[in-house]
Amino acid sequence: MSVQANKQNLIVGGLTFVALVVMIAAYFAPIWWVSLTAPNYPKDAFPDGIRIHFHFDGVYNGCSAAGKGTRMGNEIIQKDLSHEDERYNPITDQKKDLNKGAEGLDCVHEMNTINHYVGMFPISTGAPVEKPLAKFFFGFFAVMLAGFMAPQRRTRLIVLSAGFAAVAAWMLVNQYALGALNAHVESYTHDAAAFFNEPEKIKAWGENVRTVTHVVIAGLIVAMLIVIAGVAKVRSFSLLLALAPALLPVFFVITYAGWLWFFGHNMHPWGAFTVKPFMPTVFGEGKVAQFSTYSYPYWGYAMLLLVSACLALAILIRRKQVREGSAE
Repeated sequence: MSVQANKQNLIVGGLTFVALVVMIAAYFAPIWWVSLTAPNYPKDAFPDGIRIHFHFDGVYNGCSAAGKGTRMGNEIIQKDLSHEDERYNPITDQKKDLNKGAEGLDCVHEMNTINHYVGMFPISTGAPVEKPLAKFFFGFFAVMLAGFMAPQRRTRLIVLSAGFAAVAAWMLVNQYALGALNAHVESYTHDAAAFFNEPEKIKAWGENVRTVTHVVIAGLIVAMLIVIAGVAKVRSFSLLLALAPALLPVFFVITYAGWLWFFGHNMHPWGAFTVKPFMPTVFGEGKVAQFSTYSYPYWGYAMLLLVSACLALAILIRRKQVREGSAE
């Protein structure tokens, strides 16, 4: 192998490694934020409005703790502490508090209350399959990037086979042996029951979540086998190992916009106020009744863009190598 090829392999490996590390960090970061402001939520109690943060694994409180010392802020804290706002840990099947970052001011609960007035689903019911399985998709992408770093096909196949086997085993043990799927369905129906008094319908929703999760788990395992077969049989297929993770910013926005559409077009008649079906703001500022809405990417999304930039450069270099025959 020439000095030039070795240099290119080092560059591709370095760029891909940076992308891999940043991608894993982005899983734990807030990707997008949404805030609602209204006259009845003054800035001294809610300096950032009713704000929530979207992560890959769920929606978290984005309220500023600055409102804690105000009279209204303290009243809201006492109200929030008086209601049950817990979720189930899908690993231990124990309840855990997801009220992060505001020491009592729970903007997720406040936004759910606002949405309830207009007949909208609670936030936690969105993306019920995507959120608990997100870590496994990240594991899938991480293995693909690890395989992409190897310039030789044989080494790449070994990395992919071992990595995918580990991710598949982790997923199956977590979801079935440890009972994460059952715990998640229970948590999902628990959250829905807090807003809906239709036990039969809620039970059916929970079973739908369970069925779709089975399908997605099977589909992910099939995708692993397809990737291994593609790399083994098609020379240029290896470029897809980096291309799929590079599209994470696009995947997130499509999923986010799709669920916003679902929430805005599936209103329930029991809302205190009647609102026509609408498309909530995906990016920018909007207006719903007396509420001003703000929806923007957060610093976690910048990390995803950095992942895309690193992988785009790595793909271009590896594509040139494949054409010249210095990489398989």
